[in-house]
Amino acid sequence: MSTVISVENVTKSYRLGQIGGGTLKEDFSRWWAKLRGQPDPLLKIGEEHHARHIGEQFWALDDVSFDIKEGEVVGIIGRNGAGKSTLLKILSQVTTPTSGQIKIRGRIASLLEVGTGFNPEMTGRENVFLNGAILGMTKAEIRSKFDEIVAFSEISEFIDTPVKRYSSGMYVRLAFAVAAHLEPEILIVDEVLAVGDAEFQKKCIGKMQDVSKGGRTVLFVSHNMAAVSKLCQRCVLLDGGRLKLFGPTEEVIPHYLKSGKETDGIRIWGEGENTQDSRLKMRALRILAPDGTVAGHVDIRKPIAIEVEYQIMETVPQFRIGLRVVTRDGTLAFSTGDSIDPGYAAGPRAAGIYSTRCFIPGNLLNEGYYSLTMGADIPFKKILFFQEAAVGFTVEQTSNLSTRFPEKWLGVVCPLLEWQTKSLG
Repeated sequence: MSTVISVENVTKSYRLGQIGGGTLKEDFSRWWAKLRGQPDPLLKIGEEHHARHIGEQFWALDDVSFDIKEGEVVGIIGRNGAGKSTLLKILSQVTTPTSGQIKIRGRIASLLEVGTGFNPEMTGRENVFLNGAILGMTKAEIRSKFDEIVAFSEISEFIDTPVKRYSSGMYVRLAFAVAAHLEPEILIVDEVLAVGDAEFQKKCIGKMQDVSKGGRTVLFVSHNMAAVSKLCQRCVLLDGGRLKLFGPTEEVIPHYLKSGKETDGIRIWGEGENTQDSRLKMRALRILAPDGTVAGHVDIRKPIAIEVEYQIMETVPQFRIGLRVVTRDGTLAFSTGDSIDPGYAAGPRAAGIYSTRCFIPGNLLNEGYYSLTMGADIPFKKILFFQEAAVGFTVEQTSNLSTRFPEKWLGVVCPLLEWQTKSLG
């Protein structure tokens, strides 16, 4: 297979605190936040702790190099602030690198954020033709794909409505349908698919698989390791703007999930690294043994608690904590949230320091390594915090009674079930 994307020693830097936001509105927002002693609203997640070093350079990408072959589906993974979005913007030619070069062979369709490339005053129908024209397609070519695009997006009754009236989910449905069906040689998709519902995400993954089977190339950024594992043959792992690993997905994901300090059962967030929204500060995430101590290794037969400690800075209309338990290979074991508890209070949450615990019974998870992805939000309105692989722990068999089975029998759960045997004569 021939190389369609070549990234050679690419760097991208920004000079903090020196360059305007680009519009009068953004410059005023930055000035007003500074006047009130609040964080710079224009800084991306991961840059906050650099803000006090006015005039210094922030390296969003630092000497990144890799090649992607024709027809490959490649995942780009890493923590918040790792440089994933910056890399995609450079590949999509939205921005240019500070140094280094990229070589791209083929037409690119990008879906980087909700509504990218859409004119809000135009209808969905008009935006389909506009996007096709931007990709260099003729009106006849677009028309031949139009019915298929609308059918995939499932918004046919709103296709002649101005897109400024669309919900974020409708935006994504139409934007992905356009990007995937207008036959680009390279399709770039960011985490924006998380806006859609589960059934639509499943459709999108299936479509991306079809696109790759047709010989076209797909770049996929996601925090959902199960989706990355299912879809991608290889992965790019970014960490702090640097290329940490590039190789087969089954090797890269375990390395990512079990990296650094997140393997010892506790995560403490310091100042400047935990503020994704000024209304919430994450303080700690802990795995607790039955005696209340922090445990990075837990007995398969004993219950554990997951403790989230956080501070709400000002009253929010509603608040919810969510957790995902993920295996070493990226398989989602289960998801849960405090809102499913019968005692969950759906009303306003006042400012203060809180501790929320989730209890996992013994004899549930099988032996192996697990990571926790954690999020907090105002339901259906605003994500206040999200971090994948925030903490890790290992479930082990420590008693004499073995639960081990041949490898092909192993699964995510290992419940201690009741069995009965009786003689029938």
